[in-house]
Amino acid sequence: MADKLIIFDTTLRDGEQSPGASMTKDEKLRIARQLERLKVDVIEAGFAASSNGDFEAVQSIANVIKDSTVCSLSRANDRDIARAAEALKGANSARIHTFIATSPLHMEKKLRMTPEQVLEQATQAVRFARNLVGDIEFSPEDGYRSDPDFLCRVLEAVIREGATTINVPDTVGYAIPELYGNFIKSLRERIPNSDKAIWSVHCHNDLGMAVANSLAGVKIGGARQIECTINGLGERAGNCSLEEVVMAVKTRRDYFGLDVGIDTQHIVAASRMVSQTTGFVVQPNKAVVGANAFAHASGIHQDGVLKARDTYEIMRAEDVGWTANKIVLGKLSGRNAFKQRLQELGVALESEGEINAAFAKFKELADRKSEIFDEDILALVSDESVSSEKERYGFVSLSQHSETGERPQARIVFTVAGKEVQGTSEGNGPVDASLKAIEAHVQSGAEMVLYSVNAISGSTESQGEVTVRLQSAGRVVNGVGADPDIVVASAKAYLSALNKLHSTAERVAAQG
Repeated sequence: MADKLIIFDTTLRDGEQSPGASMTKDEKLRIARQLERLKVDVIEAGFAASSNGDFEAVQSIANVIKDSTVCSLSRANDRDIARAAEALKGANSARIHTFIATSPLHMEKKLRMTPEQVLEQATQAVRFARNLVGDIEFSPEDGYRSDPDFLCRVLEAVIREGATTINVPDTVGYAIPELYGNFIKSLRERIPNSDKAIWSVHCHNDLGMAVANSLAGVKIGGARQIECTINGLGERAGNCSLEEVVMAVKTRRDYFGLDVGIDTQHIVAASRMVSQTTGFVVQPNKAVVGANAFAHASGIHQDGVLKARDTYEIMRAEDVGWTANKIVLGKLSGRNAFKQRLQELGVALESEGEINAAFAKFKELADRKSEIFDEDILALVSDESVSSEKERYGFVSLSQHSETGERPQARIVFTVAGKEVQGTSEGNGPVDASLKAIEAHVQSGAEMVLYSVNAISGSTESQGEVTVRLQSAGRVVNGVGADPDIVVASAKAYLSALNKLHSTAERVAAQG
């Protein structure tokens, strides 16, 4: 494995732990298909024991994905591990990823266990998992802040029990590149059987160094797996960004000397899909996938690029999936052309009913918008109403009146459990009036903690994409809506968020 870097994507597990980023089973499956298209080596599909919904998502992904290893997280106990193994039964290639905290702070304050108890539980967990699945990854949670002597004992023991991958997480984003790289190196040198496992790094971005730390763990420490997420999605400041580590290793192969199996032409499509599914907008100056990543405003830079691209560009935009030919379909396009474009974008709708629903929305949009972009299509299939899952709230119609000097008014018709209802309200603006009209009937009492508008493509004819984040009783959810009318998009986003609040699926927080 010396010349191959394994890419372990945890967008569907650790990325989903961002407040409001939880996804439906259909959304997870759609992203998993795109990750397979991207040729990700390992897809961490979820935490099967955390809820029935997560179990079903892991199970459905395991049954569909053929070219990537499908992984489920589990705590270091028999129940979690057995649940993960059950969810992974249909996988071509399965991995169980089990973890337990090893830092003094976590053992004392969170686990309330002695180091010896943690050592015993870790070894028993790996032993039990190894009898169910051949590929076992072990993570000492908060590994970077653990006592090195104790950590060596734990890792030597779990390798002896059959752990095939050892992951050393910087769970709280505390590491510095040089120190983290040397930490991994020291562990590998001190542990007698370290050569029996592949070493992995999992870094959080609290100090903005997740990518740098991960690459140091590879270059200095000798790790051969990096755990990362699309767009760096993740709780707090996020995780190590897949697109950044992949392009760093590919662009600077002269330095790293490693091969990566990722098909980089699908990076931008994956980024868009994750952003539009979760409602977490990609900042314009984000490396590789930001809208300005390959834009040059300086006259000197523009002149240089026109004369020779490599004067200011170290990567080609088309190599990561950017294309100048964004217009793909129009109102005269047929169902087969639409279905083919979905496939090219890496979107696989499971049933004819889903395809028909998405195509009907496409034709409706095409009547209102002359040019349909890839972004528009991804927004259509990310729409909650295309999903096969029945939602409690659904948008029907909206009318609003806004005039200078008068207080705006809105009337909205929507469904509640299949029955049409309506709400009316005034507000500070048409969006405020529309959302208050919904809330007047629903009376959720939820607090809005974020309202964000993003143009899907670059003109006034563009669809507007709205993200609404609601908080209620300790739960935080995101709703996303898209429409050429920004007021309608706002109403759709609010109803989408209410649907997620209405869902009672319980989740168990876990972090590696």
